[in-house]
Amino acid sequence: MKKIELLSPVGDFECLKAAVQNGADSVYFGASIFNARISANNFDIDTSLKEAITYAKLRGVNTHLTLNTLIKDFEFKDAVLLAKKAYEYGIDAIIVQDLGLARFLIKNFPDMPIHASTQMTIHNLEGAIEAQNLGYKRVVLSRELSLEEIKNICANTDVEIETFIHGALCICYSGQCLLSSMVGGRSGNRGKCAQPCRLPYKLEEKDLNDNNEKEIDKGYLLSTKDLCGLEYIPSLIDAGVMCFKIEGRMKSPEYVATVTRIYRKYIDLALSNAEYKIDDKDVNDLKQVFNRGGFSSGHFSKDANKELVYPLKQNHMGILVGNVESYKENKAHIQLKLTEPLSIGDSIEFEHENTRYTISELMIKNTNIQTGRIGQFVEIGRMKGNIKKGDKIYKVSSKELSNQAFNSYQKENKKILLNASISIKLNEPICLNVETINNNNEIIDIFKDISVSLKSDTTPVEAKNMPITKDKIIEQLSKTTDTIFTFSNINVNLDDNLFIPSIKSLNELRRNALDKVLSIAQDRISRKQINIDIDSINQDINNNDNNNDINNISNREISLLLNVLKLNYDYTNIKDIDKIYIPLKYFSDKKYESILKDITDKFSTYIYLPTIIKSSYTKMLNTIIEKASDNYKISGFVFSNLGNIRFLKDIKNKYPDCDIVGNYTLNVYNKNSTEEYKDLGLNRLTISPELDLQTIEDLSKNTVLPQELIVYGRIPLMNSNYCLLGKTNKCYSNCEMKCSNDKVYYLKDRMGLNFPILPDNIQTVTTIFNSKITAINGSLFNVNSYRIDILDEDINQINNIIESVKNDTRFEGKEFTNGNLNREI
Repeated sequence: MKKIELLSPVGDFECLKAAVQNGADSVYFGASIFNARISANNFDIDTSLKEAITYAKLRGVNTHLTLNTLIKDFEFKDAVLLAKKAYEYGIDAIIVQDLGLARFLIKNFPDMPIHASTQMTIHNLEGAIEAQNLGYKRVVLSRELSLEEIKNICANTDVEIETFIHGALCICYSGQCLLSSMVGGRSGNRGKCAQPCRLPYKLEEKDLNDNNEKEIDKGYLLSTKDLCGLEYIPSLIDAGVMCFKIEGRMKSPEYVATVTRIYRKYIDLALSNAEYKIDDKDVNDLKQVFNRGGFSSGHFSKDANKELVYPLKQNHMGILVGNVESYKENKAHIQLKLTEPLSIGDSIEFEHENTRYTISELMIKNTNIQTGRIGQFVEIGRMKGNIKKGDKIYKVSSKELSNQAFNSYQKENKKILLNASISIKLNEPICLNVETINNNNEIIDIFKDISVSLKSDTTPVEAKNMPITKDKIIEQLSKTTDTIFTFSNINVNLDDNLFIPSIKSLNELRRNALDKVLSIAQDRISRKQINIDIDSINQDINNNDNNNDINNISNREISLLLNVLKLNYDYTNIKDIDKIYIPLKYFSDKKYESILKDITDKFSTYIYLPTIIKSSYTKMLNTIIEKASDNYKISGFVFSNLGNIRFLKDIKNKYPDCDIVGNYTLNVYNKNSTEEYKDLGLNRLTISPELDLQTIEDLSKNTVLPQELIVYGRIPLMNSNYCLLGKTNKCYSNCEMKCSNDKVYYLKDRMGLNFPILPDNIQTVTTIFNSKITAINGSLFNVNSYRIDILDEDINQINNIIESVKNDTRFEGKEFTNGNLNREI
């Protein structure tokens, strides 16, 4: 049978037990540092991490460590030390976001599988191939891919492919979200996301002709429904996916147990010859443990998903059990007709009430009942609050389901089969031999070829009246309920008419034998210590031969990014810039030919590649680049994603003199990452705008590549595979095409701040920009180039900005921000 891995989330030891005992093939968890769910309980490096690895591997479950945040230079040593300890404890794989750290681990831990985190934003074939070439064993694909895109990647790579199958979806491509960071100083790239996407917003439309504004939508406009991929399991298996990942390291053990149990059932069903049919009860159980307005199929379908976002509620919704038929406020009683079962001990919430109520009084016609069935008219007591007739009532937890989940991991369901042979002879010590069954196809590697023999201090004597029996001996040896072992066969070699003075000696002999088997297996989990010169990792920091004294950098270059081209602007009037970046999409639109000709004739022009390049757009990419290079003077390219590197080689071959700039979206936080991108062919790197002052200083002092700093501009906070205007993840035929009119759109948050959005009908990738403009005095930093990002400024404003930047003058005022310069992320 084909092996398909079910990977479950683990936030603490109870969740670990829940996942393992309910059928997970693998689990993923974080240590107390450097993981993308730092608010989970996680596992202490020196104690519980080893315990967690051991617990899982003794039960045949692989362990993946999430070392999946971006790493600063001064943290690099600690990150390697963590990886080293996990390696020696016996971890099976490490999930990594930071390219510099990943490459270090790949080079120094050659037998340790390194997985490319979904935080690396690998969303196309080119990115997967590049990860494969860099030495990654597995790629966790972006959650925005369709079944067809996943199938294409699986068919054209040798790297293992892992996809999320259930749980929370981010509205932004993972690894490209700066919303929490730039607004609140809590970076998702550092495991501290505050989830501002789950807050309410208004969508505003502004007419540029008359400056009129109007609200066109409101609610939790960025809050996606959770993914439920049950229906896609057979197709994804056929496509070549080898691992299904459940999201939820912040969720409860009951959630982990229930979701793991159900997905184990359907993966096994898909691999069998039986009909693949989904039971409605299983879907209801999944909804009961967690859902946000129901589920969606995410991005798997080739059709537009108009149910991706649920704008009415951002947290767990439970299951609708009915509406308030009447409310007796004086008695605090409500009546309803049940659409789902309801029991004493269940918890409910009302549509307009944030309080959670636990049901302690449930009646039919004044008679107390334990459970009400579908269709029954029931009365619930002790209900006070903002409750009105007609309000929807949701069951947000089920006592029965919670108990089922809890009980599932309180007992040991994972058993190692053993054979035993016991010899009981007159006046000889009792001898017990226990061995693992090597012809068992399910045997775990660490238990192969284990055989132990022990003798008891107890010696059998002749029985005077009640000799010991084989059945009694087998009964005593079979008491393994609380262990991971069970005996498949027990062979008893017993002389006639014997008495064992202490029957407890059989129990002790059994326990000692099982402990010995366990000890041998545990010793096989750990690896030998690996020799890495930890102290030398960062010894060259602040001692780099390529350092340039800040005072020696004069006449810094100025690059200008035009996020939007306006047909009525004369860009030749721009003054005093060295380079200009133009987004790729404009080179494929004939109406911009005249503007592009003017720009490229006057300025050193770079094609600015998008962060997201879907497979359908990839086919057009080379054609657009070739035509642009033939028709215009192109000096270089700005690369924005690891997948872009695949185009770099072709570009370098065709245009050997072109300059290649790495965009800030590559998420470079340390010197090691800089070195890797230099080896990959980049000539310059753009510093991430979410970095704090000290980290920027460290990067600029210890660079092996010239670096560019964004000193002015609205920073893109999200690249989202979702159109807020069309309310879908793909363009569709009857869309109003608001993205094509001359109006502008922005999200307004609770504080009244406006976040401009830039829709796109080429790839349906919406960019959301910061409400405030980043403005930094670049002279503070040892960088070679300043970058100015323009969104809606006119030519006069652009020239004023350039002049201020050249004079090292920072813009002041409430509409400006210095980002995270003065707060550590």
